[in-house]
Amino acid sequence: MAKPDTFALRKLPSVDEVLRTTAATDAAARYGRLAVVSAVRETLAAARANGGAPGGTDGVAAAALTRLEIAQRPNLRPVFNLTGTVLHTNLGRALWAEAAIAAAQLAMRNAVALEFDLGAGHRGDRDDLIRDLLCELTGAEDATVVNNNAAAVLLVLNTLAKGREAIVSRGELIEIGGAFRMPEIMSRAGARLIEVGTTNRTHKKDYVGALGPKTGLILKVHTSNYRIEGFTKEVSARELAALARERKVPLVNDLGSGTLIDLSRYGLAHEPTVKEAVGAGADLVTFSGDKLLGGPQAGFIVGRKDLVARVKANPMKRALRIDKIRLAALEATLRLYRDPDRVAERLPTLRLLARPKKEIEAAARRLQPVIATKIGAGFDVTVTPCASQIGSGALPMETVSSAGLSVRPRAARRSGRLLAALSMALRRLPVPVVGRIEDKALLLDLRCLDDEAAFVANLASLAIAEDDDAMA
Repeated sequence: MAKPDTFALRKLPSVDEVLRTTAATDAAARYGRLAVVSAVRETLAAARANGGAPGGTDGVAAAALTRLEIAQRPNLRPVFNLTGTVLHTNLGRALWAEAAIAAAQLAMRNAVALEFDLGAGHRGDRDDLIRDLLCELTGAEDATVVNNNAAAVLLVLNTLAKGREAIVSRGELIEIGGAFRMPEIMSRAGARLIEVGTTNRTHKKDYVGALGPKTGLILKVHTSNYRIEGFTKEVSARELAALARERKVPLVNDLGSGTLIDLSRYGLAHEPTVKEAVGAGADLVTFSGDKLLGGPQAGFIVGRKDLVARVKANPMKRALRIDKIRLAALEATLRLYRDPDRVAERLPTLRLLARPKKEIEAAARRLQPVIATKIGAGFDVTVTPCASQIGSGALPMETVSSAGLSVRPRAARRSGRLLAALSMALRRLPVPVVGRIEDKALLLDLRCLDDEAAFVANLASLAIAEDDDAMA
């Protein structure tokens, strides 16, 4: 390491000199004087370590302002999701409809009748805000909502099967995101797990043999995040409902993702709807709000009125309830389903899933020369067909035909380093761009790109450095 230039160090301005610049004064008005002083000191310390600072006093002020802007950047940042996964758990799952966003903003800006009955003039129940809508859309007698579907399952198990047995097929003991496993949720709920059948085949007689005086409920879990094919057998929800009624135990059907509309109208495989699960005889049905339903994170419990009342009386319900913002957004989202012919136009999740491949291909052709020019001669950029997936455990074997851009390094021997550098450069943009590495190329699936102008403008600061320290 070279010795610092003593003369250059002597020329470094003092903190007070920097603070008197116009840039520092403006920064103090935006970020506060203490933050600016700290940034200036850090900038001068870095300059001393590096042997001096170019640009004099104004240069130090500008560098300190840049440091402040980076420090003030929110950790939860918007990204361009070009992974090809529409409901990407790591990228926030469902995008909200404009109606839901407007409703949430209204709830944030105002006092609202969250738990106040305006007609009677006394305390109300926040579930009343969406109960009628949920019952109308699902055919259930009653409904309640908590903060996610795992909480819904936990609450139902704790209410109906604490200290008792919960019967479930071995083939339905799933693990959901973040290594959370159904048996562990059941254990935390205080239920004793009774496994029946085998991984690939479970018969009605297996359930019959497990039923007894200590049975709290039968649990059917929709295996939405994987599929077993071949020599398989499961007992349908309708058959289990009949058995549960005969033996006077509740049947709980956990749909996981859950949908309020038949997805086959958009060219996707049929996924059991909540109304179908209720109609098949389940006593309670649990499902998510931020997956196929396309709303904010929530967990719904719908079904028999007496059982929902028991769930709501559980002290854990208060710990798992949702706030006014999400309730407002949920109400607005659910209202969109009253007009099923236009719901895909208004709900981003369904709109993106239903987006025609021809439209995506046209976008890819428009963007190909732009990307090729910006990335440079070291890469080949081609329009390519690809397959998007729904994500978040929904329809795991189902893909949606899509199109995108394949960015492949020309130097095959350095392709790994070049792809890592390109991926890092895209993630460092003002609005990070997230794609996926596939077949030794960076694939940018354009299904979820709905603002081409913003995307192109965002590329202005793209700079690729193969030897970036972040690649190590």
